[in-house]
Amino acid sequence: QVQLVESGGGLVQAGGSLRLSCAASGLSFSSSHMGWFRQAPGKEREFVAAISASGDTQYADSVKGRFTISRDNTKNTMYLQMNSLKPEDTAVYLCAGDDAQWINFYSYRAYDYWGQGTQVTVSS
Repeated sequence: QVQLVESGGGLVQAGGSLRLSCAASGLSFSSSHMGWFRQAPGKEREFVAAISASGDTQYADSVKGRFTISRDNTKNTMYLQMNSLKPEDTAVYLCAGDDAQWINFYSYRAYDYWGQGTQVTVSS
């Protein structure tokens, strides 16, 4: 059974930083593509960042230069370092994974496995 467990969310002031973690179990993590999405109340789930099994990264324009996605295959864990946070970054952040050979990183429908999410709140 695949499990993805996020941690690291919280309340932070604008301009601050947070580091999210996603611990994976039950899948071949090193050969899986992984991603972060976020969802604010009343809005659609939104792509944030992705990292391929080979380590290539993709970012939404809204977070480029502020967020960094990474993975540690020895720990089966993915990270999202979030700097210069803005109130509009407030959302539930969800970890996603898929072990298909190729996926559309930007589409939440492409990922088979999901965590339950961690709340990030940025105050102004």
